[in-house]
Amino acid sequence: MSIACGIRCTLVACVACTLGMPALAQNWPQRPVRLVVPYTPGGGADIVARVLGQKLADQTGGSFVIENRPGAGGINAAELVAHATPDGHTLLASATEFGTNAAVRSRLPFDPFKDFAHVSLLGYVQFLLAGNLAVPVKNVKELIALAKARPGELTYGSTTLGGGPHLAGELIQSMTGIRWVHVPFKGSGPASVALISGEISFMFSSTGSLVGHVQAGKVRAIAVTGPRRFPELPEVPTVAESGIPGYSATGWYGLFAPAGTPPELVRRISAQAARAYSNPEARARLAQIGTDPVGSTPEEFVSFLRAEIAKWSKVVKEANIRVD
Repeated sequence: MSIACGIRCTLVACVACTLGMPALAQNWPQRPVRLVVPYTPGGGADIVARVLGQKLADQTGGSFVIENRPGAGGINAAELVAHATPDGHTLLASATEFGTNAAVRSRLPFDPFKDFAHVSLLGYVQFLLAGNLAVPVKNVKELIALAKARPGELTYGSTTLGGGPHLAGELIQSMTGIRWVHVPFKGSGPASVALISGEISFMFSSTGSLVGHVQAGKVRAIAVTGPRRFPELPEVPTVAESGIPGYSATGWYGLFAPAGTPPELVRRISAQAARAYSNPEARARLAQIGTDPVGSTPEEFVSFLRAEIAKWSKVVKEANIRVD
């Protein structure tokens, strides 16, 4: 994406910002840092956070502890961080749902802008549409035909209600006129189990959380939702090239701190995150799960988030989705 190129160009500037900072920022971290993840272990956001935590530990000599807090579409974890002490020792490693929640819910227990310091956009990710092996569908055209023949009977799961993978499925429904039923789960792990067992027909999730099951022959890859194919599964086409021209649904990962965190400390953490994701080892690991790593400035991240919420709000309105 073009925005990614522009953001990556700021890496050198981000790192340079650490020079001359007050002692508060220069001495970070002073104790173990909690990296709160709103999802179960093993999913894309969890892996992104663990790669980040390990590299931050290597760079700073500090300790970074991953704390998985699934539930309520990421709201519980976000609320916890919003109310944490703003000293850089409790951070939120969230994903697309942070933005989609603002689009699909009329009320949130926090303001996505006023209650957080926006540290860095961490990366982009596309989703993978996979099917249960017993369902006679091998591509998007066959899926559409079966769904139209059996309206309201096919099910698809996602990691959370109102999240990016959920909306990816709603967008297919909106663009094709099919009717299928969404089934939310508390993370990619439980959803994957349901897909493999046949409890659900299909599933949307980050490519990283499903690629292992595809390669093991436990589920069938149907298509990827982004603008290009996934390198780990080069034979799997995009939804757009499979029968729905113009279709695109991508996700993202981002790092947040509580509002009130000193700006110089936010810039310090942002620069460290950008440095972590410029590491070749980190980039290779993220590529394995279909994540395009990014290191942004806080200002760029705020602008991105505003555009993201506006985009999904339009999709939600057109699909008449409301989660309350």
